[in-house]
This record gives sequence, structure tokens and C-alpha cells, in this order.
Amino acid sequence: MRYFVLPVFLLCLMCSFAQLPKGFVYVKDSISDLDVELRYFTINNFVGKPIDGYVSNQLILTVEATSALINVQNELENNNLCLKVYDGYRPQKAVNHFIRWAKDLKDTINKGRFYPDVKKKNLFKEEYLASRSGHTKGSTIDLTIIDGNTGELIDMGSPYDFFGEKSWVNYSGITDKQKQNRNLLQSIMKKHGFRNYQKEWWHFTLIGELYPNTYFDFDVK
Repeated sequence: MRYFVLPVFLLCLMCSFAQLPKGFVYVKDSISDLDVELRYFTINNFVGKPIDGYVSNQLILTVEATSALINVQNELENNNLCLKVYDGYRPQKAVNHFIRWAKDLKDTINKGRFYPDVKKKNLFKEEYLASRSGHTKGSTIDLTIIDGNTGELIDMGSPYDFFGEKSWVNYSGITDKQKQNRNLLQSIMKKHGFRNYQKEWWHFTLIGELYPNTYFDFDVK
């Protein structure tokens, strides 16, 4: 099924009605069957709790990022594949939650699953977390690819939000098939205007993002 972006003025009218800031939209208004699982709305994340500012499982991005994402989804569907999204716009209050969590060095309940080889005190130093996140600008997204029939994840060699070398885009210690899957994701996102982050195969930012210097703090709801 093909998806098309509504005219910008209509999307902006929708934003105003939904009280989103100018230029932001609910992505599923344009890609109705996109698989969205915002991990920070759940306990299934490295903190182990819902994160501040995530009030619902609503994927929010800028209009431009949404438009580019539609092109990615359409191309993948030609090969019976689809996108699964773990995070999009992220409020600053969520980033602040990560900062508070990182300072509590006794809370390592999820270390074995998410950062077994990295000391918690070094997660910011080694740039797995940041006090200012590109997500907060509204044009950065975390995602992967799933089988269009079964919904099963395509094997990328490490799980989402795994902090360690296994998640680096060019990590060599994975199988040829896993490398192929990563290359597919990287190439199709690049083709449609996104740049990657070398330490996280799932992380992409729209080139020429709408708000390159603005960090928003409205809730995901």
C-alpha cells in the first residue's frame, strides 16, 4: 500500500488542532499502518520505567521528516518489508530523566541487557546518551525493518538501545546476513535524506532538519 503526504498547509492545520508546535505532525496520520512501539512509553527500555514526557504511544516528527519517512516505507514495501519505529520526537524532560538515572550508579538493574560492557558512569562520556538530544529537535528517529507478512524483526546483529560496539554501524563481528540487513537500512535511509549516527545502527536524522537549534519540551501525547 502506498502512502502520500498531505499538503503541508493541511498538516499544519492538523497540528494546530492537536496543539502541536508549528511544523510537527502525528506520523500515523500519513502512514496509518506504521508499526510504532515507543520504548520510552513502556518499561521495556534501559531505565526500566516509562520515561518522563511519554504520555502515549504517538509518534511525532516534523513534516519534512515524515515526508521522507513515507518514501522509505514505500520503497521497502516493494520488497515486502516495513519500518518499525522505536522513537521519534523526544521531549527535553525525557532527556533530563536519563541524566538523573545515569547519576544513580546503584541502579544497574538492566545493565546486563543494555550496556553489559560499558560502565554506567561512562554512558554520556562514550556518547551513547547525550544531555542535548537530536530527538528533541523533532527530525531524528530510531527504527528498524520488519518482515511485511509476519511482522518479525530483521536481524541487525544487536537489539535496539544496546550500548556497545555491537551496535556500531560498521561493527565487523556480526554475520554477513546481519551486515547485509544493516546495509539495507543505512542505504535506504541515506537515499531518502537521512544521515546516520555511527554508534547506533537504528538512529537517523533528517539532513536539513527544520529546527536544527531548537530543543522542544512538549509531551508525547
